[in-house]
Amino acid sequence: MLYNDCIEELTGLKDINIKEVKNVYGEQHIYASMHKRIHTCPVCGEKTSKVHDYREQVIKDLSSFGQITYIHLRKRRHVCPVCGKRFYEEVDFLPRYHRMTNRLFAYMITQFENVQSIKHIGKISNVSGTTVARIFDNVRYPKPKLPEAISIDEFRGNAGGEKYQCILTDPEKKRVLDVLPKRKADSLYEYFSSFENRKEVKYVTMDMSNVFKGVMKTCFPNATIVADHFHVVRQMCWAMENVRKEEQKRFAGSRRKYFKRSKTLLLKHRDKLKEHEVEQLAVMLQTSQRLARAYYALQDFYRFMECSSSSEARRYLGGWMMRVQSYDLPEFKAAITAVTNWTPEILASFDCRLSNGYTEGVNNKIKVIKRVSYGVRNFERFRNRIIMAMNA
Repeated sequence: MLYNDCIEELTGLKDINIKEVKNVYGEQHIYASMHKRIHTCPVCGEKTSKVHDYREQVIKDLSSFGQITYIHLRKRRHVCPVCGKRFYEEVDFLPRYHRMTNRLFAYMITQFENVQSIKHIGKISNVSGTTVARIFDNVRYPKPKLPEAISIDEFRGNAGGEKYQCILTDPEKKRVLDVLPKRKADSLYEYFSSFENRKEVKYVTMDMSNVFKGVMKTCFPNATIVADHFHVVRQMCWAMENVRKEEQKRFAGSRRKYFKRSKTLLLKHRDKLKEHEVEQLAVMLQTSQRLARAYYALQDFYRFMECSSSSEARRYLGGWMMRVQSYDLPEFKAAITAVTNWTPEILASFDCRLSNGYTEGVNNKIKVIKRVSYGVRNFERFRNRIIMAMNA
């Protein structure tokens, strides 16, 4: 059966009459014109198909079959028989005053869903990096509506004249809500106070930041603040590391190096140790009583984090703190203070199993975007890139 629309389907261009295709130095040049149609005068509204003259316009298009593609469009300029207005015919795939097709614009914007540099996008699109950036700056993401659960964290963006920015995510649906230009308390107050539905937020997950904690308690009075488990455990791991560093200073060179290289054994959960690792760990703990006490304090805290409910965790936490205080380990003082100050938020995490895991993953991808871009100084562009790359 004869297929009459093969050229339109192959090129993806409608109402176009292709006259010739040339391959010149690896570039594809398509010579075409639009099908003749009746047009409306933009001044008086009169219908006309009278042609005044022609001009050829070279248009950049998507690469086809691995070749850079140009469309040489022979455009008609019509003249109105009533008012004498001269105007060019309408081209559906070409915006006014542009020399790139609509689909090339769309292609460049969708490329920002992948983590790659603007220069690379310009290279594969046959335009300059400046042109790509100018086109992408037309992308706008409105202010979101807050869901029932939100997660907030900071990251080092160095954009918009500020060293740190904040990322706001939905930990349940795994999507980025917004990127904030500053992490300062007054800026966060102003931003969150503008939401009409902020009283509908039920949970806020975060790391152990006192700045975030103060802002969230004020702006979300009905929400339960949940401390992320990773950041809680990290306090104990830091304390354990400080004890190890102090103890290994007393050893000779070879043993000191052995303790440094075997530090992961001291931080590893005892249930995940292999048989030979158990033997190595026993030898290490026998060399220092302080190190052994710190190790048992950390393992007991791991057990605390495995509690199934906040009531069970509350009972276990009280006993843990009494045992650790009796060990006389100054290195654990800061960790105990942090746990004491954040006890309600830590206990809330046992009943609400939300975390900052997705948010930390977003931060990791932001680092990749910064690396391939050699930094992004324009905050609005940086914000749009993050939202597009994460919500694609």
